[in-house]
Parts: sequence; structure tokens; C-alpha cells
Amino acid sequence: MSLTATTGGVVREGLLRAAADPAWHVEIDRCTPDEWSQMLDLFVDANIYQTWSYGRVRWGDENLSHIVLKRGAEVVGLAQLRIVKPTKFDFGMAYLRWGPLYERRKHPLDPATASYMARVLSQEYVAKRGLFLRIMPNALAGSQRAAVFRSAFPGYRAEAPGADNTYRTLLLDLSPPLEELRRRLDKKWRNLLTSSEKKNLTVVAGTGVDEYRTFCSIYREMRKRKSFETTVDIEEFGRIQQNLPYSHRMRVLLCLDRGTPVAGVVASAMGDTGIYLLGATSDSGLNSRGAYLLQWTLIRWLKESGFRWYDLGGIDPSGNPGVFHFKRGLCANDVTQITPVTTCTNLMSLLAVRAGFAVRDTLRSCKGLLQLAHLPGTQTAKA
Repeated sequence: MSLTATTGGVVREGLLRAAADPAWHVEIDRCTPDEWSQMLDLFVDANIYQTWSYGRVRWGDENLSHIVLKRGAEVVGLAQLRIVKPTKFDFGMAYLRWGPLYERRKHPLDPATASYMARVLSQEYVAKRGLFLRIMPNALAGSQRAAVFRSAFPGYRAEAPGADNTYRTLLLDLSPPLEELRRRLDKKWRNLLTSSEKKNLTVVAGTGVDEYRTFCSIYREMRKRKSFETTVDIEEFGRIQQNLPYSHRMRVLLCLDRGTPVAGVVASAMGDTGIYLLGATSDSGLNSRGAYLLQWTLIRWLKESGFRWYDLGGIDPSGNPGVFHFKRGLCANDVTQITPVTTCTNLMSLLAVRAGFAVRDTLRSCKGLLQLAHLPGTQTAKA
């Protein structure tokens, strides 16, 4: 029983086999953006980073590749990858972020599907295209999803954990009753929430462009006040929001004090998980404690909408202790994403990727030194 892979209208026969199962079929770069969006809704591990809109805005349609894995007529796996080729020659990198997806709604997590997807990815991007393949899975350490991923990708090399490839976050389990979730809040956090609820604040929510623009105004005011460095491009997120289908758009919550927006939160809600992406408080909103009310309103909405988890969007206890303590008040236990895995058989691709990472690290080091030179009380050598 062979793997039938379709690329650009051309059918080719692979060598993969599926024992005692209906035929496995792989469609490569055949679906439309609308079809991809509809298929994402089949998976509980779906996320914003695997949406076509995210890939289109961040990397461009011409640099995307999409795999659809089917067992019989049923879609059982998806993967969106970014293709990086510095020249017209056959070397470069294929990057898969927060995928592949293989956990279907109302189906048990199937290790066979994960293993088959691992083989498909290796055959298409490593063996056929000669690329360096790097995969950042949507799998938090200790979860069943992480265990299945590790068993399915044994031939891939795990990267050593580091600041650039380790996602550390707080994950809130939304399955307890709402009253229990509130009782579990840190006492000080809960008291500040109660205080905000007594201030006659109003929370409005939506997925439109206008709500997002209002949030951006609050965010810019906050950034001017705090003067912090960030890699977040809120304009890029705005373009993603405009491009996303309505069912996948980010949810924007705004806190209004006597009609004036004073705080905002932006979150993605797909699959079985909500992800906190952006948050901001204006100068005039610092005393309103609107951020507490917004977070609790979002938690309540996620639970009522049937989501199981709330990912608080990453933590950096040493680099950003204030945000860490704020998020810690919602959830006591932090988790990490398992590190990326890689595989490559093309020496040119391997050397090109290593050189690219070296240049990236050098630029980041130089940027860090420039920032250090401008810190208060820091002296630089004079000629």
C-alpha cells in the first residue's frame, strides 16, 4: 500500500507503507486558504501560528508549504511550513512552527498518525527538497502530546534548550467550575480583581479592526511610558487580524473607565486553548486595575466557550519580573514547550543554516551591547 503524494497537480508514488489501515494519502501544496481554515477547525491542537493568514503576513504566500495527511477520505494531519531558500539552488531550511497538527476533535490522540506525519515531512523536505528541517512542536513538556511527539520523531535531533528555542509559560486548566478557578487565584490578585469590579469599569470585546486599533493606541502609550525593547510588531498582528477568517480572528478585550479605553488584551482562541498574545494599560488606567478585570473576563469567556486551557503567553521571571508576578497570580504551575527537533542530509543546507544562525546571534549580541551602552550609569570607552 503506497503513499500517494500530490504536488502541483502531479501525482508521485512514495515508498511509505501503512499496515492494516486504509490508504494514507498526502496532498502537498494543493489546498486553498479557505480549505485550510476549514480543516484547522478539525483539530484541538490548532493554533494561530498554523493559520494561513499568520504565514502569509509574516513570510509571504510564496514562502509557504502546506501538507494535508489523509487516512482514506478523512483528514488526520496538517502542517504549514515556512520555506527559506537564499538562492535558486536546492538548499535552505523548512521551518514548522507549533505543528504538525494530528490531534482530531473527539478522537483519541493517535501515535500512528504522528509517526506517519514525521515520515512524510522528512521525505518531502529533507529527502526530496534537500532542506534543513526544523520543527517547533505545539507540545508542552509532560503532556501526552509531548510524549507522542517524542515517540513519533525518534530520528530527529533534539536541540539543546536555550533562550531562543524554549517557550516557558503558565498554563491554566479551565476544567474546574468558575467559582473554583476564582478561589484558586492568588489572594492579592483576587483582592485586586474585586477592587476593579467595584470601580464601575466596562469591558467590551470584539474581533474587529476598530477594537484592535484602539488597543494599539493603548499599547503605544504604555511602551512610551516603559521604554522597553520588544520583538513584537503590533502592526503586523493588525495585518494578520485583517487577513484571518472571522472564526479565527484574535479576540480583543478593552476596559473602559467612564467611556475612555484604559487597558486592553489581545488573545487567540483556537483548538482547545486560548493564548494571551498582547496586553497594555494606559497612563490614566494604572489605578483602575483594569488588567485584572480583563483577564478574569477572558477566562470566563474561554470557559463558557468550551476551551480547556489558557496559555498565559510566555514568562520571563528574570527579564520581566512584573509581568511574571502578574501572571503567576492566575496560575501556580509553569511549564515549558519541548525544544525543537531538526534533521538534514544536505551538507549545503546544514552549513547555510548554521551560518545564518551565527549571523543572527552576532547581530543580537551587538544589539545587546548597544542597549547596555545606553543604560543609566553605564560608561563607554572614549577615544
